[in-house]
Amino acid sequence: MIVQRVVLNSRPGKNGNPVAENFRMEEVYLPDNINEGQVQVKTLYLSVDPYMRCRMNEDTGTDYITPWQLSQVVDGGGIGIIEESKHTNLTKGDFVTSFYWPWQTKVILDGNSLEKVDPQLVDGHLSYFLGAIGMPGLTSLIGIQEKGHITAGSNKTMVVSGAAGACGSVAGQIGHLLGCSRVVGICGTHEKCVLLTSELGFDAAINYKKDNVAEQLRESCPAGVDVYFDNVGGNISDTVISQMNENSHIILCGQISQYNKDVPYPPPLSPAVEAIQKERNITRERFLVLNYKDKFEPGILQLSQWFKEGKLKIKETVINGLENMGAAFQSMMTGGNIGKQIVCISEEISL
Repeated sequence: MIVQRVVLNSRPGKNGNPVAENFRMEEVYLPDNINEGQVQVKTLYLSVDPYMRCRMNEDTGTDYITPWQLSQVVDGGGIGIIEESKHTNLTKGDFVTSFYWPWQTKVILDGNSLEKVDPQLVDGHLSYFLGAIGMPGLTSLIGIQEKGHITAGSNKTMVVSGAAGACGSVAGQIGHLLGCSRVVGICGTHEKCVLLTSELGFDAAINYKKDNVAEQLRESCPAGVDVYFDNVGGNISDTVISQMNENSHIILCGQISQYNKDVPYPPPLSPAVEAIQKERNITRERFLVLNYKDKFEPGILQLSQWFKEGKLKIKETVINGLENMGAAFQSMMTGGNIGKQIVCISEEISL
């Protein structure tokens, strides 16, 4: 059988902006037979995420993810349906997911590398397992639980940068659900600001491309900032940190403004901002959700419950077609998405 896949065509360079042409689509032969323990799956949805930017470099600069290799198939979060199985715990028709799903229309995988998912948890919206009811949702929930120090009725103000993205759009809602009295989002368009306040329950939103962020932050957070869910780093984070209260907390989710630069992760703060951090005893620790795997199952159940109760609103930007993986990645890295960026490979689930 001939199937399509996407490979890494070129590297953008550590300080370069990724473009769609860094990826290439090609055809490859898929064997007709599978071995014991393997499954053949049809890909339904694939995820593109900011962390993937470092996988485009020869060295990711991290100890937990490996670089993509030139002319080799690219991988990431994916959801699919099993078409054939020789694995004892997986059967034809099961829906499965993996953090290392090849960007390929159909693929043969080791069944042990896959996790079965229950469509009822997402009311049949399978792509949600790649977003709010998946790794981005878990990152937001566990990050806030472990690093935010929020308790019900504590009257805390939380600021979220990258607030209209996959993690940010969920994190702000979770902040309220766990007890924050005020949640303020920072994003890059008027449309996103309106979405945050009218649909996702944010109390205020700041457009960093148009507004004076420091001024708007003082207006929106009159009591200062107690918790900062940081998705972007850079100048925006410097501005937020300068308005944080004593003994406040930074949840270091991502640093998308720094991903096209050759800097360590997390990037060091400027001397002036670092002085503020130390003087006010602001915690800023690297957070890696993969260190909390024991919390994944209860976390997914909690996120699903909030979704079913209407307390967690889920936003996605969906592009169709494997041939558009590179364009979807480029768009996501430049803020073209609202909520989770998803690529639909196939919606055909009849077997």
